[in-house]
Amino acid sequence: VSDAASVERLFETADKAGPLEIAVFNASGRTRGPIADLDPEAVKQALLVGAYGGFLVGQQAAHRLLARGSGSILFTGATASLKGFSGSAGFAMPKFGLRGLAQSMARELSPKNIHVAHFIIDGQIEPAGQAPEPDRPDRRLSPDAIAETYLAIHRQHRSAWSFEVELRPWVETF
Repeated sequence: VSDAASVERLFETADKAGPLEIAVFNASGRTRGPIADLDPEAVKQALLVGAYGGFLVGQQAAHRLLARGSGSILFTGATASLKGFSGSAGFAMPKFGLRGLAQSMARELSPKNIHVAHFIIDGQIEPAGQAPEPDRPDRRLSPDAIAETYLAIHRQHRSAWSFEVELRPWVETF
């Protein structure tokens, strides 16, 4: 997602399936550790994937949705979109950047009937195909429940569009 030509080709390929209605950006770059020990190249890659990749995908989606006159662009953030934890500078920077991108895009595109929203996933996601732990049900977020929320935001009436949605398990153990 950090290569402009690749992202453009992806959208051109998807165009063959029909007009774009919704784009979801989930890619994330992450590197963790003490600031003095972080590998600068790993941090650069995290920024390229997590923030610049969001820009590239958002730009391609915006071209298509503006031509269509409607649609949604949804960005996946994390708790790190709101606060940086000790040892997480390499994750917080791209997530903060993605959130800023989403805010700017929402203010620019909402008046043009394009819904832009940012999701804060505040917790661990249950791995696909893995049953929840029997002694700790609902400790992680269900991927299906997350997808249902994304779809509900896409279907919102424009008189009450949400910009930021925070999802977390009902039992917080983190």
